[in-house]
Amino acid sequence: MYRKLASAFSLIAMLSVAACAGPPRNLDMSLTHPTAEKKFVVALQPPTPPAALNQMHAWQIKLTTPTGQPVSQARFQVDGGMPQHGHGLPTQPQVTREIAAGTYLLEGMKFSMTGWWEIKLAIETPSATDKVTFNTVVNAPSAAR
Repeated sequence: MYRKLASAFSLIAMLSVAACAGPPRNLDMSLTHPTAEKKFVVALQPPTPPAALNQMHAWQIKLTTPTGQPVSQARFQVDGGMPQHGHGLPTQPQVTREIAAGTYLLEGMKFSMTGWWEIKLAIETPSATDKVTFNTVVNAPSAAR
């Protein structure tokens, strides 16, 4: 019985360490991507300076055709989370408005811990639907010197 408990605890400890490991080495961190079916090109613009942990912040999304023309009247579904931890975003971010032709405001973002996060966008326009996933790594705030 002791041996089974020790094995179970060892397995749990190994999985916990693996879940907290750094992001994959080949993680694509670019902020501009074509969508999965190449119907759009999406560029994410994070806040400047980067938002602190556990603070609400907003991003901008620039949506264009593959030839670079702005795409207006799009609707977005936002999802994401931490793949290594198996949980989603701590908030329900939404695209609240189009602030310029093809540029949208994504509000309600919040990162509750450091590590690798995914931001997933499902895009719907009057003529097409597609999706895209972005990766970002949230680092611990640097100590003041």
